[in-house]
Amino acid sequence: MTSPIFAPVVALLLWTFVMWAWLYATRIPAMFRLKLVYDNTQPGEVFLGKFPPQVRWKADNYNNLMQQPPMFYAVAIVLALLGAGDGVNLGLAWAYVGIRVVHSLWHALFNIVEVRFVLFNLGSLVLLALVVRAALVVF
Repeated sequence: MTSPIFAPVVALLLWTFVMWAWLYATRIPAMFRLKLVYDNTQPGEVFLGKFPPQVRWKADNYNNLMQQPPMFYAVAIVLALLGAGDGVNLGLAWAYVGIRVVHSLWHALFNIVEVRFVLFNLGSLVLLALVVRAALVVF
């Protein structure tokens, strides 16, 4: 079975790996530059707190991509299985992915919380619309 809505799902999965690579591409050089050594007798937050904010932002965003997007994956799969993974739902799915990419870039590069908040909530509203549309098909 194939559905057009699988394309934005795979796109967001690929984007998540872009953020994964970016976090290591900044974290590992920072570890060497700052001569950081992990002390397993301390909480992980102590070690992570030694990194500059611009390095931590990439990891923070990667972790953020492990929180809400699984709901997107679930609703997209539901819509695909119901044969409703095209049209408006497909447009909403691509909008969600686009907003998440912009949110990631903003988070990783600038991290102005007020803008991040707007982007996060905009994405959340798009996701809510997808969930409501799936509910209308299911119920």
